[in-house]
Amino acid sequence: MNGPTPLLVVGDALLDHDLSGHADRLAPDAPVPVVNGARRTTRPGGAALAACLGAADGRAVTLVTALGDDEASRTLRRLLTGRVRLIELPLTGELPCKTRVMARGVPLLRLDDGDGRAAAATAQAYAAVEEARAVLVADYGRGAADVLRDALTRAAARVPVVWDPHPRGGPPVKGVRLATPSAAEARGFVTPDEVRGRPVRHGKAEAVLQGPQAELHRSAADARRLIGAWGVTSVAVTLGERGALLSHGEEPLLVPAPWTADGDACGAGDRFAVSAAGLLADDALPETAVQGAVRAATRYVSDGGARALVFGRSGTAPRDAAGPDPAEEPSAPDAAGLATRVREEGGTVVAAGGCFDLLHAGHVALLQAARRTGDCLIVCVNSDASVRRRKGGTRPLVPVADRVRVLLALQCVDAVAVFEEDTPERLLGELRPHIWAKGGDYALTELPEARLVRSWGGQVVLLPYLDGRSTTELAERAALGPATRPAARPRSARS
Repeated sequence: MNGPTPLLVVGDALLDHDLSGHADRLAPDAPVPVVNGARRTTRPGGAALAACLGAADGRAVTLVTALGDDEASRTLRRLLTGRVRLIELPLTGELPCKTRVMARGVPLLRLDDGDGRAAAATAQAYAAVEEARAVLVADYGRGAADVLRDALTRAAARVPVVWDPHPRGGPPVKGVRLATPSAAEARGFVTPDEVRGRPVRHGKAEAVLQGPQAELHRSAADARRLIGAWGVTSVAVTLGERGALLSHGEEPLLVPAPWTADGDACGAGDRFAVSAAGLLADDALPETAVQGAVRAATRYVSDGGARALVFGRSGTAPRDAAGPDPAEEPSAPDAAGLATRVREEGGTVVAAGGCFDLLHAGHVALLQAARRTGDCLIVCVNSDASVRRRKGGTRPLVPVADRVRVLLALQCVDAVAVFEEDTPERLLGELRPHIWAKGGDYALTELPEARLVRSWGGQVVLLPYLDGRSTTELAERAALGPATRPAARPRSARS
């Protein structure tokens, strides 16, 4: 078979709006923030967002959902044109809409309207389910999954079905390959209202677990119970920035997020579910599918989430359907997109650069100091070829994929960008940072990029470095061996 396996998405579509601006004061007549300069964006939501993300992965996607004759339905049809094949169910009422009021990327208020529900199945919808090779059910409780429940039950017995449940929806059909509730949703499905929020007790001593340990314990227990109650093969409980917990009923597999994603998480659950469904459709094991889905959801949040997606043309959502490869270069957060978002939200973009070959304490101190000067830190890294031209044929000691991976593991680093040239002027011209940070042993005359940074009003700053830390010295000492290593001599934190 050539190309990714086609995917059928069945579920409840929404229309999402964001009013994004900035809030610097409270209203004089009430203690509420005043949002100025608000810009309105509109995009598919719910099952429609999941379908668009699946199509952006290069997959042929058919969406079965309920639409009507209201203005919101007409708008959503236009947004979906050219992206997915649409099979409509009749809708009673108006298409549900969700409007978020945002200030500097932070939601202040959400407005929901539209009470539409899927009224009935159609012969075309039944045929789509019967012919599907893989199915994602995005059940937002608006009836699309209910009217096709018998067909979905039959599909689960023959092809991979992923079910993304929500509190208003019903349980998955029996035989589902993977259910993907969030931790809060899983808790709600298995726990009566009157006992939610009580501390978790574990072991003979009934020791009270708190914090992340309690969440993991609860999620593992909830997943086991849901597998039995729902009759599904496996459950992946999504844990937000911590990743996901996959259970087949025994000891769970914890899949951590590959890096800390700082961004808008709206729609991350849809990104996770459609990525997992696509990978299962392509015959991946559940463990591989969940690892790929965690990575895709993390990248989605890092890239700005739903706010970063443009729905005026096709193909704008980032592709991230491939399964994880521990040896491959990590899918780093989009540096240019991060810089643009921080700048638009009134924040300060900081950049630092270097080879970062054999990352050492001097590098870490420099990057930590740089991050404290602004609201995000983007590290510009020389490619392997660039390092060889600068340092000689024996360098780099560490290939760029591993250097990027190690830098992204630092809490102070928000994104990494690799440049091929000897100096990072071209990359800096794309990022346009407010601050360009270098180690304190550099004089401004040594920085060819200083004039460029000043051209857009940026500032070059020199930061202190730790004496006695140097990649070159570390390499020399390692080559000499422990018996012949000389005493450390003061060196800079340059890479």
